[in-house]
Amino acid sequence: QVQLVESGGGSVQAGGSLRLSCAYSGFTSMNYCMGWFRQAPGREREGVARLHIGDGSIYYVDSVKRRFTISQDNAKNTLDLQMNSLKPEDTAMYYCAAREAPYCSEEFFGSTYKLWGQGTQVTVSS
Repeated sequence: QVQLVESGGGSVQAGGSLRLSCAYSGFTSMNYCMGWFRQAPGREREGVARLHIGDGSIYYVDSVKRRFTISQDNAKNTLDLQMNSLKPEDTAMYYCAAREAPYCSEEFFGSTYKLWGQGTQVTVSS
């Protein structure tokens, strides 16, 4: 059974950093596209960054480029998101998600991901 468990959220001031981690288990292969999504109150869920754990391809949405870094640790089976230079607009519930696929397609919509973690809250104060 596939399981995704996020950790690492919290509260920081603008300009600060947080590191999120998603521990995954139950994968039967490396053919998984994994992503970090976020949803703020009253706003639609949006993709933040994605990584294919098999081929290592990475994609960031423009709003987090040069601030966030997505990475994988194959030894620990974790997908991490290092978030630097945080802004109040980064405040949201952050979710780890995964879908089984030989590669990550260009589309980056939450509706295409079938496996989700429970989420972890990130709050950035000004």
